[in-house]
Amino acid sequence: MDAELAGLEQKLALLLADYHRARAENESLKRELARAQERYKVLAARMSAATTRLDALLQQLPESTN
Repeated sequence: MDAELAGLEQKLALLLADYHRARAENESLKRELARAQERYKVLAARMSAATTRLDALLQQLPESTN
C-alpha cells in the first residue's frame, strides 16, 4: 500500500511538473505571438505606405506613345 501511494505521489509530481512547464511555455508562446502580430501590423502599414507612394510616382510618369 505504501509503495502504491509513493508511486502515485511520484506520478502526480511528474504530472504537476509537466503542467507547470506547459503552462510556462504557453505563456511564452502567447507573448511571442503578440510580438509577431504587432510586427505584422507594422510591416503591413509600411507596405501600404510604400504602395501608395509607388502608385503616386507611377501617376507622375509620362505615358509612352508607341
